[in-house]
Amino acid sequence: MQPFYVPDGPATFTSTPSTAGPWGPDSQHGGPPAALLTRAVERLERAGAARVVGRFTLELLGPVPVGPLRVEASVVRPGRTVEMCEATAYDVRRDRPVARATAWMFPAHEDGPVQQGEPRPHSPADGVPKPPPESWSGGYLDAVDWRWISGAVTEPGPGVVWMRPTVGLVEGEPLGPVQRLMACVDSASGVSAALDPAEWNFLNTELTVHVLRPPVGEWVCVEAETSLGSGSVGVATSRVYDAQGLVARSAQALLVVRR
Repeated sequence: MQPFYVPDGPATFTSTPSTAGPWGPDSQHGGPPAALLTRAVERLERAGAARVVGRFTLELLGPVPVGPLRVEASVVRPGRTVEMCEATAYDVRRDRPVARATAWMFPAHEDGPVQQGEPRPHSPADGVPKPPPESWSGGYLDAVDWRWISGAVTEPGPGVVWMRPTVGLVEGEPLGPVQRLMACVDSASGVSAALDPAEWNFLNTELTVHVLRPPVGEWVCVEAETSLGSGSVGVATSRVYDAQGLVARSAQALLVVRR
């Protein structure tokens, strides 16, 4: 399969079919745009010590088309210790923003306290592939290796799955650790689907991820659950692990409507 994006210039990209979400071939899954905007804030020029993403919030302003995108990024709050960055993806054909992210960047160092507790739930070798719902299409789903520990999209309730993107983010570049995390964690709402996807849509309008540290290795594990209200609002939350333990926590607001 193709990488998620092919660069057309310093800030423009062609979205490949690998980005397509499960609802159809014309709009993207949230994972690839989240990873692309993470790449944008990581690549900003900055003076002083290196920085890592500590908190990342993605706002989906509408369907992200499987088409040409332009990405702009800037530092909106510089600082000697922490800084806030912003990145926006634009639909080139319509010249309008479709996704916007803000990220708090923290100093990159490894002399903090020793991580305690929350070991990983099993390993990828313990998981098994499971087919997606028949009503869902491929694209992103086929670009990721899924190894289920418990649950499944077709089994309403909490789920635990190890995930590994099998394609790159941008053609010709290695997939960065936090980019890999963001490419996967947007799937929490599907991992913990609380409703039959043949009858319901549960679309996230945003994604917020608190990153304890960049993940190590090719695999990340998403342990997710979804809570539903009595109306159209749901919330999907997750803990994300690598082989060494907990790396992040996430939350997503869901629009829940009948198909």
